[in-house]
Amino acid sequence: MSRTAPRRRADPPARPERRPRDRPRDRAQDRAQERVGAGPRRRPALPEPSGRTKVSIAWGVVLLALGALVAGIVPVGPGWLPGVGAVAVATTYTWALAARTGGRPQVFAALALLLGVLALALDDDALRTGAAVLTCVVSAVLGVMATVPARRFREAARECGFALVVAAVGALATVGFEPRVAVVRFEYVTLGLALLAAFLLVHRLGAGLHGLGRRGLVAVLVGTALLAVTLAYAELLRRYGTAGLVTSLLDAVRWSRDTLGAFPRPIEAVLGVPALVWGCHMRARRRQGWWVCAFGVCATAPVANSLANPSISLLECALSVLYGAAVGLLLGYAVIRADLALTGPRGRRSRRAEEAAAGRPEPRRAEALL
Repeated sequence: MSRTAPRRRADPPARPERRPRDRPRDRAQDRAQERVGAGPRRRPALPEPSGRTKVSIAWGVVLLALGALVAGIVPVGPGWLPGVGAVAVATTYTWALAARTGGRPQVFAALALLLGVLALALDDDALRTGAAVLTCVVSAVLGVMATVPARRFREAARECGFALVVAAVGALATVGFEPRVAVVRFEYVTLGLALLAAFLLVHRLGAGLHGLGRRGLVAVLVGTALLAVTLAYAELLRRYGTAGLVTSLLDAVRWSRDTLGAFPRPIEAVLGVPALVWGCHMRARRRQGWWVCAFGVCATAPVANSLANPSISLLECALSVLYGAAVGLLLGYAVIRADLALTGPRGRRSRRAEEAAAGRPEPRRAEALL
């Protein structure tokens, strides 16, 4: 007998089950059910506008709002025109700052628009003052954040001028809300909030405190010391200054106003403009330049709140800004030359090569930094 197991026969293949044929249906009934189930046809989604289109629209809104604000100064047109222009500038600037710093532009712009509309509709002094403070702070910070790195001094001067122009439009929008404020308190509050917002944003752009480095740390300490000395000296002089010293300083201010038409603001000329020029020049080479640029709000914030003082004319404000910018550019040029002499290469050819190679990548003016 064979010990091997017998082979099993393969199972027959399973036969497919027969399905009963569907019953014939009425074609008209099927078409009616298809029409009911399909529902309304959806329209294709509209294409989202590009970044250039959004920037062009924002510039158009700002120019129209600027015309409305100037018409309120002349004055020409209805009385509500400056308020509408102020709301348009505040909304557009808020959208631009949020888009530039990687935030949510639609949300913050909607909040700014809501605050502006409520301030005009309710005609409440607290709402008008709050909208003016918001516009002033956003204008000062946006002026600094909208700058780009500069390889040469003339490019840094151009960026400084652009920041001051942005702040000047914000100044017109600030007074467009017609706030009722104490001038000194308003200046301190807007400057403090602008500095706080700038340093919070720069903390993200400059890779935190560990991205400071030795040079950035020295720049921050020197800038903080200059800011503290300038503000403390002005406050102590206003409260406890001797009559002779105060009189001599006031005489110098009066002479400058009578002869030159205005007197430059010290914090803008000594700290704000030099820091902004040097910071833009440094950003083309090192990321620590953002920490220096943060002190640039000491130039843009005084410009944005300059029209809040009703005792100073528009011409005097403009001349004061120009004189402060001129003095600050001279100081900034001296700081840049000293920085290059101490840390830069020796020789004219080496400096030209270093200047040509300076090009740290950074987004364009109309693109998000984060």
